[in-house]
Amino acid sequence: MRVLIARCAVDYSGRLDAHLEPATRLIMVKADGSVLIHADGGSYKPLNWMSAPCTCEVRPAEGEESAAGIREIWDVRSDRSDDRLVISLYGVTEDFSHPFGPEPGLVKDGVEAHLQELLAGQIHLLGAGVTLLRREYPTPIGPVDIMALDTDGTHLAVEIKRRGEIDGVEQLTRYLEYLNRDRSLQAVRGIFAAREIKPQARVLAEDRGIECLILDYDAMRGFDNPEDRLF
Repeated sequence: MRVLIARCAVDYSGRLDAHLEPATRLIMVKADGSVLIHADGGSYKPLNWMSAPCTCEVRPAEGEESAAGIREIWDVRSDRSDDRLVISLYGVTEDFSHPFGPEPGLVKDGVEAHLQELLAGQIHLLGAGVTLLRREYPTPIGPVDIMALDTDGTHLAVEIKRRGEIDGVEQLTRYLEYLNRDRSLQAVRGIFAAREIKPQARVLAEDRGIECLILDYDAMRGFDNPEDRLF
């Protein structure tokens, strides 16, 4: 990655036109060719950018450009569209490059696969006497995360999400409609389980007779013992 701290002006043309007046900014050029311009603020979002694949041509300022104090022009063009990013450099304070090497990628903790594995091993969280029948229970419209059986012989179809939203309730509703037409199964009841369930999703689920279950990820991993809490 190449990183510059420079006084620059930026002009963008493409789906819309935008202009940044001269100011000191951070310019990042990534290994894939992406160019990003950041201000000292605004969190992670750049002021403007050009995504790869793109081509950058650099030339010295000429004529009126040079007279206006510009030293160098970067002309960055998208390889897939007419989008264009022109960076006019007035002065560079820092300019350095550093190889990062291969990126192993982000490993998310507490995703649906982890929650499914933990809930299958702690199936009692669905109720006393509940037994696990199968994870990834197959149906023609997709696998149900967990299929279990309660003491009354009712099958429990469990849909697990990290964050429970309306789409997840709709997904479980489709599974229940299909499963309840299967004569090999007795009554099938739905449970919508997530670390967090949005209020609208909870209202919809309960209106459809679907139980909502909040999963305490830390407690399920044994990192949080409720008996040790002061409050």
